[in-house]
Amino acid sequence: MTGNLRSVVRGTGSCLPEQVLTNLDLESRVETSDEWIQQRTGIRQRHIAGEGETTVTLGVMAARNALTQAGLTPDDIDLIIVATATPDKTFPASAVHIQQRLGITRGFAFDMQAVCSGFVYALTTADLYLRSGMARRALVIGAETFSRLVDWSDRTTCVLFGDGAGALVLEAQSDGDATGRGVLVSKLRSDGVHSEKLYVDGGPSSTGTVGHLRMEGREVFKHAVGMITDVVYDSLDALSLTSNDIDWFVPHQANRRIIDASAKKLGIEPEKVVITVDRHGNTSAASIPLALDFAVRDGRIKAGDLVLLEAMGGGFTWGAVIVRW
Repeated sequence: MTGNLRSVVRGTGSCLPEQVLTNLDLESRVETSDEWIQQRTGIRQRHIAGEGETTVTLGVMAARNALTQAGLTPDDIDLIIVATATPDKTFPASAVHIQQRLGITRGFAFDMQAVCSGFVYALTTADLYLRSGMARRALVIGAETFSRLVDWSDRTTCVLFGDGAGALVLEAQSDGDATGRGVLVSKLRSDGVHSEKLYVDGGPSSTGTVGHLRMEGREVFKHAVGMITDVVYDSLDALSLTSNDIDWFVPHQANRRIIDASAKKLGIEPEKVVITVDRHGNTSAASIPLALDFAVRDGRIKAGDLVLLEAMGGGFTWGAVIVRW
């Protein structure tokens, strides 16, 4: 290869569990209503992993679908990064299990944990490996089974989350043109001061249990829009771009009100925003690659489009990536 290496998206894929849990279904479980959930979150339904469906099985199917779209085989992959807060086992990493199930015996695989920001962190990390020459093609997967973390008696959180997986195939390509395809910029942030605002109350070292998700919803909302827009502006400034240059805005699908408020503050028109939270709920690290795959397959995102990704999650962690498709 000659010239500058850039991480180019070759394909996308996704996988959702078969079982759909609607807001009406939840009305029989907890004290809530379809109207209340939709008004505050924009969510109508979510997919819930059933027996035999796990973070790994969903990730494998998403990866296979991405490879098919890319016209590649598992033998073409030498790096797998799985963003997840809900691994099948404490160890080995879910990425290693996916590597094994895909029949890949070379390269390296590992998990990345940044909760809802996990896919942005994983994509940034894969880009660094590819541009350094340590790998040639990567599977970047966001896969979650948050239904196994939520407290189904807590009506403030159980209505928010769903399960699923999404994947991208990235390939290192030589391209000295600054307007060429690929990952153009990434900006990552974290601040542990906010760790008690969104967390799981268990873990191997502290309680010896998996624990349940706990969230101070108003506090998260209060910080979300400002943190998201600040890191997006940093990304745009790094490329001397404005929000008007963005063709598609693919945010983490946590809450419709956060998405709408962020897009409005950034000056991005509603028709440029990819929304799947109504159908998927909050799938944490899986939400961005799921939304990307849907927008690619329905023909919205096309080669040459400038795509803005952003997420914020527990920690707090947050970040943004701009990709030329």
